[in-house]
Amino acid sequence: MEEIDNYKYERELRDNNIEYIAGVDEVGRGPLVGPVVAACVVLPKEFNLDGLTDSKKLSEKKRDFYFEEVKKQALGYGIGIIDEKKIDEVNIYEATKLAMKEAIEECKKTCKIEHVLIDAMPLELDVPTTSIIKGDLKSITISAASVIAKVTRDRMLDELHEKFPMYDFKKNKGYPTKKHLEAIEEYGIIDEHRRSYGPVKNYLENHKK
Repeated sequence: MEEIDNYKYERELRDNNIEYIAGVDEVGRGPLVGPVVAACVVLPKEFNLDGLTDSKKLSEKKRDFYFEEVKKQALGYGIGIIDEKKIDEVNIYEATKLAMKEAIEECKKTCKIEHVLIDAMPLELDVPTTSIIKGDLKSITISAASVIAKVTRDRMLDELHEKFPMYDFKKNKGYPTKKHLEAIEEYGIIDEHRRSYGPVKNYLENHKK
């Protein structure tokens, strides 16, 4: 398999004297429960963390390790959280953009940003941006953001699991697994379910009083 040069985008920008490069990624567009979470990270030029890649390709133990390391080494980072109510109100695509913008604004409080590398989404910002398809694999800065976003959201779902163990959130993180869908049929829905998503919407339609 061809090895991906995941420092390429950062190197090209630095060759043009751009030092403060932010990476932005989100997690949680597909789940039926909870918020969409985005993270924005600015890494130092000499950053090097072996094995850091798209958070979906890492074990939970590795993600937890990288989560702490990235926070320790980053020049700045920010997290944006948009809850299920807002997702239902504006749709997941718009909510994702809001989460990303919130993460960028948070990051700007601690660190200058000259250019933003974004995983797939186009964003209107006051600084230049590059949207990269599969950016969480191709850019080390986006990989770092994907780890921060995923661990943040996973921990929120773990907490929700403590309150509502029957939905199996610890394992499914809110995605529509068989067990999750069966639990909706048996126990109904909770406040954190996204009302605009198919299975939840169908449940509400079928259980109108």
